[in-house]
Amino acid sequence: MAKRRYPIFRWLWSVFWKLALLLVLLLILFRFVPPPTTAFMLQSDAPVTQSWVDLDELPDYVPLAFVASEDQRFPLHYGVDFTAISNALHDYGDGEQLRGASTITQQTAKNLFLWPGRSLIRKGLEASLAMSLELLWGKHRILEIYLNVAEFGPGIYGVEAASQHYFNRSARALTPRQAAQLAVLLPNPRQRNPNRLSYQLSQRVSWIERQMRQLGPQHLAAILE
Repeated sequence: MAKRRYPIFRWLWSVFWKLALLLVLLLILFRFVPPPTTAFMLQSDAPVTQSWVDLDELPDYVPLAFVASEDQRFPLHYGVDFTAISNALHDYGDGEQLRGASTITQQTAKNLFLWPGRSLIRKGLEASLAMSLELLWGKHRILEIYLNVAEFGPGIYGVEAASQHYFNRSARALTPRQAAQLAVLLPNPRQRNPNRLSYQLSQRVSWIERQMRQLGPQHLAAILE
């Protein structure tokens, strides 16, 4: 019986390495070419709208708004922020609600290749992919793709499509306030609209703006060069 299993194991091992090689080749390709679609776009239940915009064409405060809101330690970690995870677990142990510690890199990996959910398998794949993105892409490319593939509403992907949809202007012309309003849509873009925010979310927008001023343009200067 054991001998019969060996060919199956060899076949599974061969499939694993072929898929791993294909993934590496895709990551190398996407280092230079915009991804034509993502796993989340393919799973979308609404018509997909997306328009690519290079990071260098955006005002510096646009990426800063998302970093201030989602991952202030983005310039410092290597895909997975173990400090943020430790702090979240510590606060949870003190009786606070368990909060997510997913980095921008992890969110990019999830949006590109994975599926919604909170299973340990998905989180493990997400963390592994995130560290691979840091190695193969670097911070500039990660931030660029993140801003172009994040979901901002049903079928609305990327900051350019979101800016056109909600503000009738290009993301290149966003104000700092509007950038913060788009950032506050995450991580629940289907339940939020930047033009109809609740009082709590409006306060969150003001908080993001304060964080942007506190971090300052130097926070992402090395990444945006």
